[in-house]
Amino acid sequence: MAAGGMTAAALGAFVVFEDEAGFSMTPPRARTWARRGQTPVVRVRGRSWRRWSIAAMCCYRPGEASRLIYRTRRHRKHKGTGRDSFSWRDYRDLVVRAHIQLGAPIVLIWDNLNVHRAAGMREYAAAHDWLTVVQLPSYAPDLNPVEGIWSLLRRGPLANTAFTDDEHLERTLRRGLRHIQLRPDLIDGCLAGTGLTLTHHPTTTRRTQ
Repeated sequence: MAAGGMTAAALGAFVVFEDEAGFSMTPPRARTWARRGQTPVVRVRGRSWRRWSIAAMCCYRPGEASRLIYRTRRHRKHKGTGRDSFSWRDYRDLVVRAHIQLGAPIVLIWDNLNVHRAAGMREYAAAHDWLTVVQLPSYAPDLNPVEGIWSLLRRGPLANTAFTDDEHLERTLRRGLRHIQLRPDLIDGCLAGTGLTLTHHPTTTRRTQ
């Protein structure tokens, strides 16, 4: 992580963590209230194919408000009607969108997902000096603050919610994400949860013990 931090400091870049997750109409369970002796029940309509995938980025630069940028993708009911998962081009477009919104170079930190390492994505990064890519170690979700975004959604607006249809799920996801976007302190809290810190020191990203 130190190498990515030094690169970000030298470039005046945002340190951008990326991750993706899927959400279905079956809601996450959370603690709730019920009458004594009565188990609370959430009745759910729909099947597991009614899903949305989200690719999200937590964006940090010392001295500036933290940002959340994301892209959604709806899973199709019938197989063979198109790709459900994000392609490397989808990730490229999300990175370009982040670069435009942030107005600064990006040090992109993400995991070793095959599509992240696709030849097209590597070639795009090599051809654009505003983009530096750093791979997280294998099996290290605890180092990615976007995992905290998923936790906020699942413990918050999605918890115990009986969705009427997939559009209801989408509206709830977007409303929850918008709430987080308006609360930079929540995005900062997700970074703090990893044990990583950003400072003005040349090594701008480090893990505390």
